[in-house]
Amino acid sequence: MRKIGTYLALIGIALIVLPYFGLTLRFLDWINNWGATVAWAIKIGLIVVGAILFFMGKSQSEDTEIELLKEEKNRIV
Repeated sequence: MRKIGTYLALIGIALIVLPYFGLTLRFLDWINNWGATVAWAIKIGLIVVGAILFFMGKSQSEDTEIELLKEEKNRIV
């Protein structure tokens, strides 16, 4: 989940920052067809959803620690 959240947030940030340099992400350029307000809502929504997924997801080190603890517990039993 963290990886997906990171990607969503980075895409949202890129959609906001890149037009200032005269660039755009072509495959997401269609959101500008709906008007400025809707485009900004989608961009900010991507960042917010990405941040939520990032902070709700477990890091890989946490998953590894949990798996190691389970393996140690199974060895003892």
